[in-house]
Amino acid sequence: MQIPIPFDKARDVVRPEWIDYNGHMNVGYYQVVFDFAADVFFDFLGLTQEFRARHGSTTFALESHGNYLRELKSGDPLRFEARLLDFDAKRIHFYQEMFHANEGYLAASQESLSAHVSMATRRISPIPAELLERLTAIKAAHAALVRPWQLGHVIQAAGLKRAGG
Repeated sequence: MQIPIPFDKARDVVRPEWIDYNGHMNVGYYQVVFDFAADVFFDFLGLTQEFRARHGSTTFALESHGNYLRELKSGDPLRFEARLLDFDAKRIHFYQEMFHANEGYLAASQESLSAHVSMATRRISPIPAELLERLTAIKAAHAALVRPWQLGHVIQAAGLKRAGG
C-alpha cells in the first residue's frame, strides 16, 4: 500500500456564500470545508461508503480544535493536508491543515477526534479488524512527520489576570 505522507488529495475553493461582512471566509465555513476534506481523508483511511454500508457503521465527530491563521477570500483555491495521529479500538485522532493552494500559506488547522459508530444502535462501537490493520500502517507512516505546535494547544490570553490574582 502506498501511503502519502501527509495525505494531500483534498481540494476545494472558497465559495461566495462563505464570505461574511468582513469580506473574508466566515469562521463557521472553516469547519464546513474541513469536514469536506475529512471525508476525502476518511475514504483514504478505508472508511468509504462501501465499508460503512457493509458494516452498518459510520463515524461521528467528538471534538475539534481549530486555529485560524490567515484570512481567505472568495474564489481562493484550497489544498488540505491530513495525518492520522492516533487511534484505538473505537476512536480516530487526526489533524488537518488548510493551505491557500496558489500562494502556499497555511490558512488554518484543525485537530479532531471521531468515533466509530454502529448505525443499528447509534452508539460507539469497535472498529472492524480489517480497518485496524490499515490504520496501523498509516499511523506508522505519518509518525515520521514533525509534530505541529497546534496539537493539544491550550486557549489562553497572555497577560490576563486570574480571579483573585
